[in-house]
Amino acid sequence: MPISLADKRATFRKLHESGCFPIPNPFDVGSAKALAGIGFKALASTSAGFAWTIGKSDNRVTIDDVCTHLSALCAAVDLPVNADFEGGFAHEPDKVAVNVARGVKTGVAGLSIEDSTGDAAKPLYDRALAIERIKAARKAIDADRSGVLLTGRCEGFLVGQDDLAMVIDLLCAYADAGAECLYAPGIKTKEQITAVVKAVAPKPVNLLIGASGLSVKEAADLGVRRISVGGSLARTAWAGFMRAAKEIAEQGSFTELAKGYPGGDLNKMFR
Repeated sequence: MPISLADKRATFRKLHESGCFPIPNPFDVGSAKALAGIGFKALASTSAGFAWTIGKSDNRVTIDDVCTHLSALCAAVDLPVNADFEGGFAHEPDKVAVNVARGVKTGVAGLSIEDSTGDAAKPLYDRALAIERIKAARKAIDADRSGVLLTGRCEGFLVGQDDLAMVIDLLCAYADAGAECLYAPGIKTKEQITAVVKAVAPKPVNLLIGASGLSVKEAADLGVRRISVGGSLARTAWAGFMRAAKEIAEQGSFTELAKGYPGGDLNKMFR
């Protein structure tokens, strides 16, 4: 029997109560099904990874693009899916609320809202406005009692404002505004991670880990609840594709193709 949406959302909430779990980021239906088959407990979309699949750069997709993508991911797997919902695809809190309500209807179990503006001159929203945006997302989620888990993201370290005290202040404010999980992509050191975990406790923390990052056990020992990899899996896939394509174009040889994943195994996986 298919897993119900209510069950997916309940399972996702349960995962945030204790322990530490990786939540890898598929970029299309095929990668979502592959990750589900490997045995992960939940998945998270990646704005960058998805954007590249439709020939756009990160932060250049539309709300229509994303909702179609999220609906497809959620329908493809029996796992809970967390949505990278960027900044809610609007500046004003009331418009963020409208878009969040639309995102909830795609079948996601969780949804994150970030505080970056996209404006290099002023990369983060003013504190008061950023808090109101989280409150608006919270209200939209609660309106239909969906049970979707809200993550509040502070993008300071990603936009060059790596003031840990400021980031922690914002995360705590987002928690007070209704965020149930907190996320500061870009923090890397054990000291930074520990400080964030302690500051927002007992609420869970999502940690972004790349190729040179901590192990799941090391992150768990620091109190991290959830680990995502952002666009890293997508970039890894693109790395193989570009190496093979450039070899053909520039050298007229095809040796990189021998490194491809076996087609027979892929057919079995998607059967």
